[in-house]
Amino acid sequence: MNKGELVDKIAEKANVTKKEADAILTAALDVITETVATGEKVTLVGFGTFESRDRQAREGRNPSTGKPIQIPATRVPAFSAGKQFKDKVVNLH
Repeated sequence: MNKGELVDKIAEKANVTKKEADAILTAALDVITETVATGEKVTLVGFGTFESRDRQAREGRNPSTGKPIQIPATRVPAFSAGKQFKDKVVNLH
């Protein structure tokens, strides 16, 4: 499902126009992105948690040469699914 299809489903479920659903989805994603970028968590009970995580520096290998390279420490966005979300996915299979 892409963003357009998600907007269609949100508009249908929330009984709003596609334009309103797109604006709401875009605003929600912007708020989540901005909040996680500042180092804070966004927790949606039953759905999951968006957060930033620090990755330590580590040694990797250049795939074309096989030579070791140093991969610097970095901060990455992460998502942890909540229990209800996990249960729903597990029970669909």
